[in-house]
Amino acid sequence: MEMHLESQAILTSLKEAPIHISSQIQPHGVLFILTEPELRILQVSKNVSQVFGVSPENLLQTSLEELLDPFQIERIKAGLSEESLDYINPTKIWVRKKGDEYVVFDAIFHRNSEGFLILELEPAISQENIPFLSFYHLARASINQLETTANNRDFCQIIVQEVRKVTGYDRVMLYKFDEDGHGSVLAEEKLETQESYLGLHYPESDIPKPARKLFCSNWIRLIPDTNYQPVEIFPVNNPVNQRPIDLTNSILRSASPCHIEYLHNMGVAASLTISLIKEGKLWGLIACHHQTPKYVSYELRKACEFLGRVIFSEISDREETEDYDYRMQLTNIQSTLIDYMSQEENFIDGLVKHQPNILDVTSAKGAAICFGGNYTLIGETPKEEDLNYLVQWLKDKVHEEVFYTDSLPLIYPEAQNYKNVASGLLAIPISKRNYVLWFRPEVIQTVNWGGDPNQAFELNNTEGNYRLCPRKSFEKWKETVSLTSLPWKAVEVKAALGLRKAIVNIVLRQADELAQLAQDLERSNAELKKFAYVASHDLQEPLNQVANYVQLLEMRYNDELDEDAKEFINFAVEGVSLMQTLIDDVLAYSKVDMQRIESQPTEVKQALDHALSNLRRRIQESGTVITQDELPTVMADNTQLMQLFQNLIGNAIKFRSHKAPEIHIGASRLEDEWLFSVRDNGIGIDPQFSDRIFVIFQRLHTRDEYPGTGMGLAICKKIVECHRGRIWVESQLGEGATFYFTIPVGGRDRERRNGRKVQNNLFGGR
Repeated sequence: MEMHLESQAILTSLKEAPIHISSQIQPHGVLFILTEPELRILQVSKNVSQVFGVSPENLLQTSLEELLDPFQIERIKAGLSEESLDYINPTKIWVRKKGDEYVVFDAIFHRNSEGFLILELEPAISQENIPFLSFYHLARASINQLETTANNRDFCQIIVQEVRKVTGYDRVMLYKFDEDGHGSVLAEEKLETQESYLGLHYPESDIPKPARKLFCSNWIRLIPDTNYQPVEIFPVNNPVNQRPIDLTNSILRSASPCHIEYLHNMGVAASLTISLIKEGKLWGLIACHHQTPKYVSYELRKACEFLGRVIFSEISDREETEDYDYRMQLTNIQSTLIDYMSQEENFIDGLVKHQPNILDVTSAKGAAICFGGNYTLIGETPKEEDLNYLVQWLKDKVHEEVFYTDSLPLIYPEAQNYKNVASGLLAIPISKRNYVLWFRPEVIQTVNWGGDPNQAFELNNTEGNYRLCPRKSFEKWKETVSLTSLPWKAVEVKAALGLRKAIVNIVLRQADELAQLAQDLERSNAELKKFAYVASHDLQEPLNQVANYVQLLEMRYNDELDEDAKEFINFAVEGVSLMQTLIDDVLAYSKVDMQRIESQPTEVKQALDHALSNLRRRIQESGTVITQDELPTVMADNTQLMQLFQNLIGNAIKFRSHKAPEIHIGASRLEDEWLFSVRDNGIGIDPQFSDRIFVIFQRLHTRDEYPGTGMGLAICKKIVECHRGRIWVESQLGEGATFYFTIPVGGRDRERRNGRKVQNNLFGGR
């Protein structure tokens, strides 16, 4: 284990070792390190003796004038005094070798980070510079092709075609870096006999960070012969600072041994690399490979660089345009959806009923709107049950305006169950309990690698000297990325945030409208309270008068009335009695609100016992058997809870079958509420009437069959809803019925009790 960790540490240090500090160059040129303004030679490459016939030792501390004539030195000094060295690069210089024998060089100057002037001489292949007009026409022809080209992929192909045409390399590739540092070949021109690298991905370690940094500084790199023997710089350390020289921008600097071995493994004998820079960052490379040694002149390299820049600027513009077009498209979709939401009575309909819809805002495959405890689903989404748990997780996880991930199962393991629809999640909270969610499916991305990215390098240990060796195999290697979706683009996240703002504004506007409605209902309730007072006093009085006089009529004139008259009088008395009962029940119903329930810790068993005590006579007469679960303590109004049980149990006794009634009261805890049930073995209810029975005055039987006003279950519904619960029935005819109702664990909160009178006016339900 320790050895493995040590190897990893050595591997990391070797991969990240600086490669710009060097004491070696390639042998196809000569390098001088000079002082300014004297042009005194501080260091020189050892191959100077072969080229000029002068030993490096004899050149040190001498002036460059001793190699060149005064006319050339004057021209060089004039160029060095300019603001930019571009004016003199390259400069043709002539150096006398023997007698009348001259050698012609392309001279390139640059100043390094330490302030030293570096002169690099490369043998000039021709005496002439490339004529500007010839090169302009070459570039113009390429640009003309671009104007008729539709997409960036074709643009990339034109770059590699033109560079190969100009340079004559066996293979020219355009290579783009991903965000994670991996790279891929987007375009390729090559000999027909060569294996294609088009579409292959290469590990980040193929071009480590130090190399990528150098590519940003030094835009052209040439290795004319990968089998070269490096030439030492003499002396190794600069005499001024006693350190090896910084050769960041050197064109002759020796490549790292690992890179040379890497090229050998690919069968490359010569290479030229041109950097493509976008906004100061390395976007990609134009990589040229040749199977035999190949030298390309400085002018031609600069021409290729210019060609690459011209065409690449067009690629960059196209990329920007594509991004801009997509941004504008999403902005238009967002505006359209805001219009739809404003036009619809329910803003959710505006998001899902039209085209475009909520999916188009983020290019998602599925979306869910969780609002008011209900889900509206569109496209491919997890099930509601799974969404419930996901939203619960988001409540604890998300405290910002947006949350997004392209690998949800890695941070929320339950999502593995529905990775095929929701490996990616983008979520915006509308409030604490309300969310809009977008989903993206898992994309099994099979990538063709030019070698195993996990084994790009190996350590070679020879007698304790560790050396970095590149991999030997360039066979395709497949990496499958699972539990991952396509990433969410910044512009998509921004569009979701824009939609969130619009939804919040619409919800707030609707809240204002509800507040206005609440005021209207408050006034309406005040009128209804007056009616309730009239009903309890003024309406009862004339009814009593009618009943009294009809009964007096029966007493005084009993002997004079025939049987029909007596029957009519009985009908009148019964009608008055029923009217009085109806008024009493309506008042009982209205008082559920008027009493302003006071929630407090209430033992459900105590409320149930009170209800059973009130029903004692009916229970005994009917032989009813009542069983019950262990009952909890809840936040509720004691009196109304008793009334609720009394009505439900009373109904179970009333609507009994030929068997003695058996009634069971159940209780179980759900997430944030208690679920209660009252189950009987009575005559049951046809399911088609399961909603109707909770409406005031609704009856399923005649009064001759079962007495009552039809208000009992309406009162039950009112009581449950005042506690912010729900009530429903599950039954079949002849098979008994089970009434369920819920009461929230925390009771109805004060805000809802005092402020939200919209939901419960005097006579209305929800």
